[in-house]
Amino acid sequence: MSASQVSARPSAARERLLTTASRLFYKEGIHTVGIDRVIAEAGVTRATFYRHFPAKQDLVVAYIQRRDEQIRSVVAEAFKLPLKPREMLALLMRGIADEVCGTGFRGCPFINAAAEYPDSDHPVRQAIRAHRDWFRQTIHNLVAASGHPEPDRATQLLVSFRDGAMAGGYLDDPQAASDSLTSVVDMVLAG
Repeated sequence: MSASQVSARPSAARERLLTTASRLFYKEGIHTVGIDRVIAEAGVTRATFYRHFPAKQDLVVAYIQRRDEQIRSVVAEAFKLPLKPREMLALLMRGIADEVCGTGFRGCPFINAAAEYPDSDHPVRQAIRAHRDWFRQTIHNLVAASGHPEPDRATQLLVSFRDGAMAGGYLDDPQAASDSLTSVVDMVLAG
């Protein structure tokens, strides 16, 4: 095995750190979880942590990017289905609605992280922006392909409804937030 093949394999310690941090950051909040706790629960040394993540900020960015990659992967799989654009929009919103009602749901991880990092130029916020730009563009492409006369406006409405459902699903009644989100696609696309 060559040196490049060894370095291409993900490190088990890095994976444990990222998995542990992802669980804790989502459940408890980023700023409330210290590096020492992540290190202890991941079962690695401080030196191992700093070899993979020079600072906590790097771990937080990796957490946001990991969540973004997971969502993009799910959406890519959905796009393999033989669905019309309007059906795909409904499927994506249904998936989000199901997430809102899921066990352990604590709101949108991107919105939660943005609340903890108010500086829009911060690397964490840049990672969040990359995800939101991709999500918005994905929705826009589907809305435009469905023939909506005002795809920009419809996209903004759908993204806003998604954000509201994510917040309302955590703060209020998850089922009501879920039901509202799934009913909005036809309403927005109608006009």
